[in-house]
Amino acid sequence: MNFFGRKRDSKPVPQRKGGGGGGVPTDTIQTLKASLVTLDKREDHIQKKVDAMIAEAKKKLAAKDKKGALFAMKRKKMYESEIEKIMGSKMTLETQIMSLESSVQNMETFKAMKAGKDAMASVRKNVDVDNVDEMMDDIREEMDTANEISEAIGRPVDGDTYDEDELLGELNMLEEEDLEDQLLTPAVAAPTPKLNLPDAPVGGLEAKEAEDEDERALRELEASLAM
Repeated sequence: MNFFGRKRDSKPVPQRKGGGGGGVPTDTIQTLKASLVTLDKREDHIQKKVDAMIAEAKKKLAAKDKKGALFAMKRKKMYESEIEKIMGSKMTLETQIMSLESSVQNMETFKAMKAGKDAMASVRKNVDVDNVDEMMDDIREEMDTANEISEAIGRPVDGDTYDEDELLGELNMLEEEDLEDQLLTPAVAAPTPKLNLPDAPVGGLEAKEAEDEDERALRELEASLAM
């Protein structure tokens, strides 16, 4: 019941969209930064008034106007108080900005981590431990089958099978026979080189002396004819 005669409106009060309240965090951060810039400008403006009041107080004091100088100093204090309020507001805005930026970063990190988790779950959807073990068993079975096929292809046919021990025994017998033949074969004497010697005279030493006598007589005859 309304005692003042006015009916209370039951409709919800529409929320304002400006100012970044309740909106996207990044938009709110931009709004807060814009407010911070506005406060910086206001602080600079009021600081100029503080400087002006100080100059006016000095001027009044030089003119012996003490009352006017005190009034200028009061105004200076008022402006300085406003600057302190602005600085407090700026600190609050900067704290909010930092907190929101950290929250946004955490949110983005969470989204990235969740996306990574979802991707891993999607990849592992059809690749669980049982499937991997089954696949590895199939691979081993296929490799064993391939080895058996290779061995079967490389195995000689029945008509070409030989006993290796028997073949080695025959080789040993052949080696023993060759060694026995070498021992029984007599060694062939090396041919004696011929000496190039003059033939021996017929008749021995006496024939040789007679021949020398004849040659001496022949030489004496040839000498007498030459005279």
